[in-house]
Amino acid sequence: MSLAPRAVLVHRTTEYEELLARHGTHGQAEFFLRTHGQDLAGVEERHRRAKQILAQVTAAVPATWRQARVERADLDRFLFAPEDVVVVVGADGLVANTAKYLAGQPVLGIDTDPGRNPGVLVRHRAERAATLLRAAPSPRATVDELTMVEAVTDDTQRLLALNEIYVGQPGHQTARYLLRPQDRGPGGEERQASSGVVAGTGTGATGWLRSLAQQRGSDAPPLPEPGERRVAWFVREAWASPTTGTSRVAGVLAAGELLRITIESDRLVVFGDGMETDTLQVTRGQTVRLGVADTALRLLE
Repeated sequence: MSLAPRAVLVHRTTEYEELLARHGTHGQAEFFLRTHGQDLAGVEERHRRAKQILAQVTAAVPATWRQARVERADLDRFLFAPEDVVVVVGADGLVANTAKYLAGQPVLGIDTDPGRNPGVLVRHRAERAATLLRAAPSPRATVDELTMVEAVTDDTQRLLALNEIYVGQPGHQTARYLLRPQDRGPGGEERQASSGVVAGTGTGATGWLRSLAQQRGSDAPPLPEPGERRVAWFVREAWASPTTGTSRVAGVLAAGELLRITIESDRLVVFGDGMETDTLQVTRGQTVRLGVADTALRLLE
């Protein structure tokens, strides 16, 4: 007999909770904001709304289902199960933070601040949670499959991201490496020094990737669409020297194609979607392969 679905509610601490943790009391938090020309009332209102919506979504979970909650800071220690239905209650960025830990489980994004969040990934209001949750376990549930990017090291470490992956120095200083795009055969590599390499998907094309593409101007490759199984890559601020080049600084990878980066610095990091606390560590001589991931984010429509 198969297990009943488990609803995993993913949330994060609110601005108000972070202020209390930093300043100790409501009064001290209010004083701090006031002396910086800001008002605590709006922060409190967003806190109340977020908690109300989280409670509303919790109540919408079918009575026969199991439930679990996980805070954003604990995602890397939480074990998602195949039968889970993942409910992200927050902003678009929280969906991206969660996606890297999943393996095809359906995701329902609930917007806690409609009108303030773009709502690209948190597409639904809390009022629809009950209907969408009941439909989620069905193979006929309508989902939008969003392409993800992956990094795999030669010692089998693997990292997924929904928006983009960065390879470079932890502090974004100069990184040294040997770059070999998929479309270059043996001898087609280039030794480079730059502030890192970014590879991202169509979902990330409105953020960091777009900024990098704008810097390249007419030389930038076309950015992929969110569901398109392609990944665009860019070298950040490559500089030329007698031993380093700048001729291969952007491109697009189709599914099955890889961008190989062999490390020539003492230590570089690989992280996804801005989660710098959850990184892969790579050292001189190791190779990182970037490309389209087999796993996609299955976002409920």
